[in-house]
Amino acid sequence: MYYKPIEIAKALGVSTSALRHYESWGIIPKPERAENGYRKYTEVHFAYFRFIRATFPAIGMDVISKVLNSVQQKDIDSAFWLIHEIQAKLNEEKQIAEKTFAILQTPDLFQKMDLNGLKNQKLTIGQVAELAHVAPSAIRHWEKRGLIEPLRDEENGYRLYTRTHLRQILLISTLRNNVYLLEPIKKIVHSLDDHNFKHAKKATEEAMNKLNHQSRAIMKGIYELYRLCQITGLITDNNYNPM
Repeated sequence: MYYKPIEIAKALGVSTSALRHYESWGIIPKPERAENGYRKYTEVHFAYFRFIRATFPAIGMDVISKVLNSVQQKDIDSAFWLIHEIQAKLNEEKQIAEKTFAILQTPDLFQKMDLNGLKNQKLTIGQVAELAHVAPSAIRHWEKRGLIEPLRDEENGYRLYTRTHLRQILLISTLRNNVYLLEPIKKIVHSLDDHNFKHAKKATEEAMNKLNHQSRAIMKGIYELYRLCQITGLITDNNYNPM
């Protein structure tokens, strides 16, 4: 069975030009052409397109391209592991977002929390980076952009961070992971200085909702990837043998 480009485009809610773009990027097999030059898409092409549309909101075209290139090379295990890596990263972001929201919900309780056994109220950049699960280089970058302003050790000039800084860093990480621009983040972070948590909590809730949508998109993408592998014959009922 063959499909016209317009049939697939309507089914997936995209333009026919989008289908041509995917083809030009080499992430789907080249279709046959009719005598009039029109593309003749098959069920295999349709499966490729379904996977692209399912996962695009969650993983972006760079990863999608790597996954589908692996499929075309018949390396389906690499394709699935690429998706699992994105899932794992998404789960880390979810944990940070939930931790951030809990801190914003109970700011007084946060001041009394045990920070992995650290008794000192002033933390080094390495300690605060480990607690927030971010790279020290990211914290230094945010400092340069005016999002945070650490204290300085009077003797050696090293950066020192308080619980307030940790809360700011967690918030920045949560919002940054969800494609917030730095200027809006700066306004939200600085609102914490006036103990105004309203905007920060709202932004964090929006970030968590976006993560939930991305998680669903990835699960749908895994389903579509499995269907693609079945349609192309890369996965059959006899592929799995636990014994």
